[in-house]
Amino acid sequence: MADKIQMKVPLVEMDGDEMTRIIWKLIKEILLEPYIDLKTEYYDLGIKNRDETEDQVTVDAAYAIKKYGVGVKCATITPNAQRVEEYNLKKMWKSPNGTIRAILDGTVFRTPIIVESIKPLVKTWKKPITIARHAYGDIYKDVEYRVKNKGKAELVFVSKSGEVSKQTIHEFEGPGVILGMHNTDESIKSFARACFNYALDTKQDLWFATKDTISKIYDHRFKDIFQEIYENEYKEKFEEAGIEYFYTLIDDAVARIIRSEGGMIWACKNYDGDVMSDMVATAFGSLAMMTSVLVSPDGKYEFEAAHGTVTRHYYKYLKGEETSTNSIATIFAWTGALKKRGELDGIEDLVNFADKLEKASLQTIEKGIMTKDLAMLSDLPNKTVVNTESFLIEIKKTLEEIL
Repeated sequence: MADKIQMKVPLVEMDGDEMTRIIWKLIKEILLEPYIDLKTEYYDLGIKNRDETEDQVTVDAAYAIKKYGVGVKCATITPNAQRVEEYNLKKMWKSPNGTIRAILDGTVFRTPIIVESIKPLVKTWKKPITIARHAYGDIYKDVEYRVKNKGKAELVFVSKSGEVSKQTIHEFEGPGVILGMHNTDESIKSFARACFNYALDTKQDLWFATKDTISKIYDHRFKDIFQEIYENEYKEKFEEAGIEYFYTLIDDAVARIIRSEGGMIWACKNYDGDVMSDMVATAFGSLAMMTSVLVSPDGKYEFEAAHGTVTRHYYKYLKGEETSTNSIATIFAWTGALKKRGELDGIEDLVNFADKLEKASLQTIEKGIMTKDLAMLSDLPNKTVVNTESFLIEIKKTLEEIL
């Protein structure tokens, strides 16, 4: 075998939980380390280590991405009450993804991985649709209140100078609920610039949608900021690249997307992006066939799989039972990070290897060798369902043919 590909700058490697942690180790051993002198700065974001470090390890990993520019992350547990009991945790720790997004001020871009034998449920879709999700504010940083009696709810803002502004939200005649949410101009500007830059990088049209006809201040502020930044900073660049920025209402965007061929970036506010990314992923195949990259306004990248930790398979694995777990999204998290590292450091061999590993992964599926979930989606007449490790070994065989 030829000498291993040498890296100049390490990747920030963030290990995770449950079945994806097992797959993470196998991918490194089978598909990466035989070919690359893999340099990483390792952070264990498994739930036990996050608990032991009071979640400081997550913060440290995020700042390491700021330092080195590129990170790759395994799926992690965001604990609920049941998980706190299951793992005997000190508290219900926040989502590691949310913590990293906040520190990097990043926007999440999720794109389906297209395989010829897995047809989208929406028949018109021919090209991937990338969801760009704003990762700050709205209901994810909300304040909620349960109204139990009659009374008046007010929205109150007290300025630094002491000026008080009040608006009545509702006069309650009985029980109800109140929700308060916010966003900031700076975060919206970062979101807009990340979307415009990503569109230029990938040479795709950018769509943005809100409900500004109803939310005439909150949603309209998003619309105005996007338009101002586009006109002042990106219009000429978009025209030179031959791509378009397009704004419409969120309900119109949904109708247009369903009728389209795909091939665009669809920028969404936080909640819209949360929902629409799952819709797009499911319509194209599954979350296990979706790439996810967090991009900061200053050009830092964090690649991850878009799905969870595959808990059910993990407990089968612990019992010694065979699992057939799809590793494609996790492989593509690694290849995305390796490609970006290679591009930034001028290592063409690293970029080429990552491209070939992606090609080998998809060719393996097209040969009819796949995990159980892929077999359920694929329309190939002859399929061979293999277990978790065997799938990676088959990808390695295909990779050897390509190399």
